[in-house]
Amino acid sequence: MEDNSQGYAKVVCLGEILIDMFPSELGRKLAEVPAFIPKPGGAPANVAVAVAKLGVSSAFIGKVGDDAFGHFLIQTLREQGVITRGMRMDNYARTTLAFIAKPDENTAEFIFYRNPGADLQLEIKELDTELLAHARAFHIGSLSLVDEPALSATLEAIQHAYENGALISFDVNYRPSLWASSDEALRRMRTVIPRANLLKVNETELRLLSRREIKDETNPLAACQALLEEGPELIVVTLGPKGSYFCTRNAHGFIPAFRVDTVDSVGCGDAFIAGLLVRLVQSSNWRDRLTFELLQEDFRYANAVGAITAMTQGVIPALPTAAQVEAFLAKPPFSAA
Repeated sequence: MEDNSQGYAKVVCLGEILIDMFPSELGRKLAEVPAFIPKPGGAPANVAVAVAKLGVSSAFIGKVGDDAFGHFLIQTLREQGVITRGMRMDNYARTTLAFIAKPDENTAEFIFYRNPGADLQLEIKELDTELLAHARAFHIGSLSLVDEPALSATLEAIQHAYENGALISFDVNYRPSLWASSDEALRRMRTVIPRANLLKVNETELRLLSRREIKDETNPLAACQALLEEGPELIVVTLGPKGSYFCTRNAHGFIPAFRVDTVDSVGCGDAFIAGLLVRLVQSSNWRDRLTFELLQEDFRYANAVGAITAMTQGVIPALPTAAQVEAFLAKPPFSAA
């Protein structure tokens, strides 16, 4: 197998990489699941793999335990074509586990075993600053903001990528059970938002951050405009099986989802943002794509990446290649609206 542990990448992701313990049966709550199946996961890691599978170079910065699961995760990234020179291993903390239940195909319940998890032990001195300096896009989520030392390492990485001209992409990915309080979560998220060019939220996160009621989820213009005032240039709202919404200072619009037979919606948002980042970084200047017409094209592509992912259980095995997305778009199913 080719060694892809070195080199630079257009898209660099940082944050949690962990073992998702998927339920052996769907349609049950967490306490009712009879058995769990381990699969590689973690939202930023899913994005890195999805980007690589779509044909754009990607790298991951993160930390796992020096245990069987940690070695498995690094090997999985390499097998999927992700550059792993930014990965580190911890001799004391274990690789984080996330147990998942699926009461229905579009709802997930999570419980994290992370006390602390190795992903939160990433330190500033362990950052691969050369990877960050060469990135055209840098993507993070909020789970690495929960505690030190990963909090400081994440903020340092954002600053480094920002100073080197990367597109900063921030997926809020709010998991209430991981935070001491919602106020603490919102405060730390707001330290990142002014540096984020692209801010991804779902409807609940949009309501929390904007402090606005949303009467029409397919046109949450006022709430998105409130977040644009904090610094981002593109607000992305994922609406699950309904579709997605974009908002910039000059354009906004709703793109309906494709109708597919959903098996598992876990990771569809990660697949979506990977598809969008791929479209943006392939342009010589990503800001040139922030027009109504081009964003419509890019969001339709991202919706397709998410829709294909929904048709298979487990995230990484379900992520499509560029050829699969092209074939899907050439003969797509009906849109949801």
